[in-house]
Amino acid sequence: MAGDDVHGHARTSASADDAGTRLTVWVALAANAVIAVAKAVAGAVAGAPALLSEAAHSGADCLNEGFLLASLARSRRSPDTEHPFGYGKERYFWSLLAAVGIFVVGGCYSFFQGFEALRETAEPDVGAYTAGLAVLGIALLAEGASLLRALAQVRGQAREAGVPVLRQMRTVPDPALRTVLAEDSTAVLGVLLAAAGLGLHMATGNPAWEAAASMSIGLLLVFTAYRLGRAARDQLIGEAVDAGLQRDILRYLSAQPEVDVVTQLLTMRLGLHSTLLAVRIDLTDGLDSAGVEAMSGRLKQGIRERWPHLDHVFLDITRAGAGDRRAARRFRAELDDAVAESAAPD
Repeated sequence: MAGDDVHGHARTSASADDAGTRLTVWVALAANAVIAVAKAVAGAVAGAPALLSEAAHSGADCLNEGFLLASLARSRRSPDTEHPFGYGKERYFWSLLAAVGIFVVGGCYSFFQGFEALRETAEPDVGAYTAGLAVLGIALLAEGASLLRALAQVRGQAREAGVPVLRQMRTVPDPALRTVLAEDSTAVLGVLLAAAGLGLHMATGNPAWEAAASMSIGLLLVFTAYRLGRAARDQLIGEAVDAGLQRDILRYLSAQPEVDVVTQLLTMRLGLHSTLLAVRIDLTDGLDSAGVEAMSGRLKQGIRERWPHLDHVFLDITRAGAGDRRAARRFRAELDDAVAESAAPD
């Protein structure tokens, strides 16, 4: 019954986290949909490449938020015979597609508009450009509100985890929230760049300012896409849990009276709320087969009660040689170093 309570609490917590992320994504989608149309209309009327670049940026964000909503729904599907570990990695796959969308739709189009601006010879229409700046002002407010929503969720997670907000921002585990946070941050910067480009073009009559703004937006989007794509790639390949959690698991196992030495500890995130743990251990002498079976069941239950997201636990009981023991000591020292490094002040 205790195990059922633990798993029930974990499922409730996971559902609450997903609900918060879903709301964050919907807020971002609503803001970007309205802004994309406004930027596109104003950019077409004014013939402003920087504004059109921002319209492409917002359009790419809308597409990506659709990907993220799909990931939230699909990643919660139950395991089946074809996917016995569940569908948790769907989140990583769709976040990778979002990164590709930012690169292709947003970044490449912004570069194209930058080159087009360099070919511009006509004087800017002051009235149309003024309207474009007004649209960018409204976009800044909308994007800022969406960013504040994402930051509020990150702050809540930081309080819950007991870590500084800046560290939580760098290590956001949910790819959907991480993508929205990156999109909204770059959107605010992109609006400021576009406004600067339009304003300087109006003031000087030199289209190079607007071209520079468009290309800067392109560079910003390409960098964002690279960072998001790299994170999604690492998670799809298979990432271990953080060193602190690995050390806690190692200490828990090593403290059991039946365990002589933990020779290997492997983890892999299968999704936001699911993790595989495989452990190779050597036991103390004197245990019969019934004792080994009872110990194995107790260890697995204890692990799942302490860390409910470690829902796939495999124990391999084997005799440890001298080389295994040396490797175990090295691994323990590496974990200590990694934990110390991560605990260093930001």
